[in-house]
Amino acid sequence: MIAEPRDSLPAAPLRPHVTLHFAQTLDGRIATRTGSSRWISGPPATRFAHELRAEADAVIIGSGTAIADDPLLTVRLVEGRQPLRVVLDARARLPRSSKLLADASTATIHVTCSPARDGEAAHVEAWRLPPGAGGVGVDLDALLQRLAARGVSRVLVEGGNRVITAFLRRELVDRIVVTVAPMILGAGIDAVGDLGIERLDHALRFTPVRVFSLGDDVLIELARRRSTEASA
Repeated sequence: MIAEPRDSLPAAPLRPHVTLHFAQTLDGRIATRTGSSRWISGPPATRFAHELRAEADAVIIGSGTAIADDPLLTVRLVEGRQPLRVVLDARARLPRSSKLLADASTATIHVTCSPARDGEAAHVEAWRLPPGAGGVGVDLDALLQRLAARGVSRVLVEGGNRVITAFLRRELVDRIVVTVAPMILGAGIDAVGDLGIERLDHALRFTPVRVFSLGDDVLIELARRRSTEASA
């Protein structure tokens, strides 16, 4: 086989493909006002969430979710490889006892905007990145560029609210998979926070790809609508 000329090969992507996945109630809540979220979706949808993890090279959550839920972020309910676990912890407040930092079954990338902490476990990579806009959170563009440089091509973002909102605000989401559970909470934690959008024609738009049922839940998959589609 003759190799293609180097300049004819496709350029490496500037960032990984980003899938956003979360479970919400009919009224758009991902948790009660006290933060309770287990379990909004039923067992079939939870299994599907593990399938999404198995497809990804890396799974991202924020420190708030990591502290509140203390998840493993591993693939357990289906067969598949384990993705990298990435926790965004700008202020380095995640305790070492958390499962992401204590469980060595797969690698964890601990992303902060603070000096690296001493004594991290061998399976934990400590990344220090610049803060996001206005000094809030982690610079997501820098994060995705560094993940791409590490060989990550597919990212799954699982939340929570601040991380979901930040990825949408930066228009970094290529695909959304949302599980809608047939329940209403009234007051609670919104799936998406303020994006600063004041006009309807500035709304972020996505194209429905498929809608299907899993148990009592409804899953909606959407793809990012490109500018040519939005202007049609």
